[in-house]
Amino acid sequence: MITFNKNISYRSLWILGSLLISLFSFSASADTVAKDKSTEGILRHCGTEHPSEEEAELQEQYFNSLRQKFVPDGGYSQQLIPATVNVYFHVITDSAGNGALTQAEINNQMNVLNSGFSATAFSFNLVSTTTTANNSWFNVTPGSGAESSMKSSLRVGGAADLNVYVANIGRGLLGWATFPSSYPSNPVNDGVVILTGSLPGGSASPYNEGDTLVHEVGHWLGLYHTFQGGCNNPGDFVSDTPAEASPAFGCPVGRDSCPGSAGVDPIFNFMDYTDDSCMFQFTAGQNTRASQQSSFYRGL
Repeated sequence: MITFNKNISYRSLWILGSLLISLFSFSASADTVAKDKSTEGILRHCGTEHPSEEEAELQEQYFNSLRQKFVPDGGYSQQLIPATVNVYFHVITDSAGNGALTQAEINNQMNVLNSGFSATAFSFNLVSTTTTANNSWFNVTPGSGAESSMKSSLRVGGAADLNVYVANIGRGLLGWATFPSSYPSNPVNDGVVILTGSLPGGSASPYNEGDTLVHEVGHWLGLYHTFQGGCNNPGDFVSDTPAEASPAFGCPVGRDSCPGSAGVDPIFNFMDYTDDSCMFQFTAGQNTRASQQSSFYRGL
């Protein structure tokens, strides 16, 4: 969290910027990938369009212009203060009970989430868990009527509250999320959706240690993929994540897809596409960006 001394409410700011924000509102849908079980060795990428370099740059310019207008020094010199995020878990099963989770399994996932963010300003507090049997939601996909119906029925809280939906999601995806800047234009859609098998001990090996939720919550707090923009500046808008031309899979230690830029690929970073066993890092710059984005847009 970053503390801001301002004379305008967050809601007033959202109203002021909603028309412009809606032009660049997008989901980080299906940010991770899973192996297509029907064709071994094929990796299926995300199913929802990510921002182009131009769109990301315009969104960043807009964010910076608002921040500089309403926040002293644009928030760059503000102290990072710990923020606790309230979490609401929504487990989706089919009518036969497939996909059900025990409270212990959910608690294990929360432990992984808090461990992943332990070096950042964020911690996460599980408030409640719901379980809903709905065959049409069970294989939910991004942008579908099922997603809209599910979230409209189950979502609770405001911009600062994290709603996590767990289901046997379709298209071979591991999960997707919404960015903080998307909240004003579509608050009901806000949240994270993950595959049931991605929880610790689940069936989605090698993505079954719980890091899918860490990755998606990174987006929910305002982080892009480490390979956003490829080898071109400004990339993911974080100065201490080396440029990366494309997603990394497995755990390719020493991979350097942008030899003209400093550093090897950040394959250990939670915002890449590597196996769960390979990812364990957020950088200081990512912590700062997540704090700025979530404080400004979510009031955290």
